[in-house]
Amino acid sequence: MTIDLLKVRRESLRWHLLNALDKARPLGALDILLLDVVRCIYPDSTATELHAQLDYLHSQTFVELDKRPDGHWHAKLTHIGIDVVEYVAECPVGISRPDKYWV
Repeated sequence: MTIDLLKVRRESLRWHLLNALDKARPLGALDILLLDVVRCIYPDSTATELHAQLDYLHSQTFVELDKRPDGHWHAKLTHIGIDVVEYVAECPVGISRPDKYWV
């Protein structure tokens, strides 16, 4: 069995971004802060990689994105994103949310 490390990385980054944005509620966070968070987990992360994962989360309506003229992005969880982080809603297969082990 072969493990697709890039897939694991993408899905993991999405979950970590949702968690970081949950901690930044209700204001959300700029991509600069989110990149620092992501680099604590994957030191070689780039802004392009971060933006790609934020775009994915936006396409799933988990985050609102404000793509600013200066090139920076501001992200904020939507109510659906909050529900996914709080284990109230189902999580799609593209995000590696850990199984809920508590009752």
